[in-house]
Amino acid sequence: MSSTAAPTTKTFGKSTRTVPAASEKAQKWYPAEDEAQPRKVRKAQRAWAPRKTLQPGTVLILLAGRFRGKRVVLLKTLDQGVLLVTGPFKVNGVPLRRVNSRYVIATSVKVDLAGVPEAKITEVSAPKYFTADKTKEKAGEEAFFKQGEKPQKKEISSSRVADQKAVDKALLANIKKVDHLASYLASSFSLRKGDKPHEMQW
Repeated sequence: MSSTAAPTTKTFGKSTRTVPAASEKAQKWYPAEDEAQPRKVRKAQRAWAPRKTLQPGTVLILLAGRFRGKRVVLLKTLDQGVLLVTGPFKVNGVPLRRVNSRYVIATSVKVDLAGVPEAKITEVSAPKYFTADKTKEKAGEEAFFKQGEKPQKKEISSSRVADQKAVDKALLANIKKVDHLASYLASSFSLRKGDKPHEMQW
């Protein structure tokens, strides 16, 4: 059995100090390569739970992005804090799109979703629906001479237009039943000097 050496006490003149054992002294050399450290296991990602105010049909105010300040209708809550919303497009120009739930304000106004095809919402909420086709132009003389030209507008596929019309048709029918709801959705939200958002009732 190997025994560990205990520290010894030495006297130097009038003072004494404890000298550590050889095994406790710092090493004079280190390995040339770093030893592999055990990898930390990431904790499982918790399932996202939407806020109680984020119910389908709720009118939301967008706080960021291209359509910030617009009022939209919540159609469905997706995974990882993503929401599927629409203007409708004919009312305020906001198409079917996904937004982050952190950048919306839920209001107390609700729109009836009766008649909106559930199968169409499920189809639109698929992740592949919003992925754009990446087409790279070959580098050459044509690409060189096109540098100064204005970029062409992206053409919207006919299937996406048809999906927008199918969802908006039922929404518009329900919106027209409520007085001033269409004009409320068409108006943009903004704060003026002196407004206190924390005291407002949404």
